[in-house]
Amino acid sequence: MERLASRVQTVLRFMPPNGVVRAFQFVGDPGIVSLDPRWHQAALRFVQSGFLHILDGIDHLLFLLCLVIPFRRFNALIPIVTAFTVAHSITLIASAYGFAPNTLWFPPLVETVIAASILYMALENVIGANVRRRWIVTFGFGLVHGFGFSFALRESLQFAGSHLLTSLLAFNVGVELGQLLVLLLCIPALEILFRYVLNERMGTLILSIAVAHTGWHWMSERAVLFSQYRIQWPALSVGLFVDILGWLVLALIVGGLGWLAFGMLWNPAAQELDQEASPAEGGVSEATPSAEAGPVSEATPATEDPATGDPGATSGTGDPKATPGPANPEAGDPGATLRTEE
Repeated sequence: MERLASRVQTVLRFMPPNGVVRAFQFVGDPGIVSLDPRWHQAALRFVQSGFLHILDGIDHLLFLLCLVIPFRRFNALIPIVTAFTVAHSITLIASAYGFAPNTLWFPPLVETVIAASILYMALENVIGANVRRRWIVTFGFGLVHGFGFSFALRESLQFAGSHLLTSLLAFNVGVELGQLLVLLLCIPALEILFRYVLNERMGTLILSIAVAHTGWHWMSERAVLFSQYRIQWPALSVGLFVDILGWLVLALIVGGLGWLAFGMLWNPAAQELDQEASPAEGGVSEATPSAEAGPVSEATPATEDPATGDPGATSGTGDPKATPGPANPEAGDPGATLRTEE
């Protein structure tokens, strides 16, 4: 039927034996469609869909490139990519179950923020990426990218049948496989580029500035499109405050668990990066008593010289080897000098 016109849209209604009508709507030729798929059929279809989506989305690829440029090590990227995965999984599942705003202005807003995330990450690479807090920033932007994934997934959920959650998880698996492929290609390519073609700092600046330039243009264009929509804020009510409170509690729980999990994952990677990035510095040793130094004796009260009767004629060092010396022949004072035997 695709050859009947330049654009063919098919609308199909299917009634399975349980009596629940399922509506299908697709453009062109969708291939073989299972109207009542089993769980493994739905999972396989959505793994493929997620894998192809991450490879077709140039904005998501540029965002991943910004994450890879300053680090280029798998152990350092594990907490960052994991934060991105957890974040976009939360908003993707929430959007599929109807918790996202269902308004016309919301998709342009999300696309604008996605472009802004690319611009921010590129500029942070230029200024200097903060290794320890990048996973937090990535988690926040991952929530926005999850809504972007949901827009692409919205038309495909009709092929999930009764396996909605399985299809969502399978889509996430496909996205992660696509991200893993991108990392496997980018990390060696950047290592070769920075080792044989460009200096690491110069290469980071050139790539990041180019990505920032693209992100700026995308953000400007999408912001103009978003400004054409009129935002109608929901009326204040008790139900609205309850919903907001529920989302805040969920965000706190997820943030707390993420902080603990990524903190445990981050410490070894961050320590290794710090050791490799920082120049070797000489150790600072604490002052300790020298083994060659003589014993330190405590001060003891002065004793009276038996020869002169002068209590101040002897040394107050308490050295048992200190003995009275011979009298000074010129001064005639027998207690004027003191000889110390070594």
